[in-house]
Amino acid sequence: MYTYTRRVNYYETDKMGVVHHSNYIRYFEEARTCFMEAAGWPYPRLEAEGIMSPVIAVSCEYKMPVRYPEVISVETRLVSMSKFRCSFRYEVRGADGTLRATGASEHCYLSGSGAIVNIQKTDPDFYNAFLPLTEEEGPRKRPHQIQKEE
Repeated sequence: MYTYTRRVNYYETDKMGVVHHSNYIRYFEEARTCFMEAAGWPYPRLEAEGIMSPVIAVSCEYKMPVRYPEVISVETRLVSMSKFRCSFRYEVRGADGTLRATGASEHCYLSGSGAIVNIQKTDPDFYNAFLPLTEEEGPRKRPHQIQKEE
C-alpha cells in the first residue's frame, strides 16, 4: 500500500463547494504515478524502455463529499498483476480518516507502436519488481508498504 496526500484545490470544486466527481479519477492517477515512482519505476522510466500502461477501465464509488480546502489521502494498492495487465484499488480518506470514496483502475501494457506486450518477457525487471507488491501474492501475506524517499 502507498498513501498519497494532497490538499484539495478550489478549482476542483463545483458551485456547491464539493469536489467535482471527475477529479477523483485524477486523484487516483496522481496516487498511482506516485506509487510507481516510490517503487522505483516512475512512468518516464517505463516509457523510456518502450512500455506504455494505459487505463483500460476505471470506476469510482462516492461515499461522502470532499470539500475545499480539505487535505485528503489516497491509499493505493496494487491488487493484481499478470503478464498483460494489472489492477489497482484506491481509498480516498479525509484528514479525520473517514472514507470518502473508493475506486479501481485496470491497465494493460503496450509497446510504443501500440501492440499488447507480455511484460514478463519484455521487461522482466519491472515485472519482478511489482509482482511481490500485489495483494494477491497470498492471503497470509500483508501488503507491502512503499515509502517514498524524501
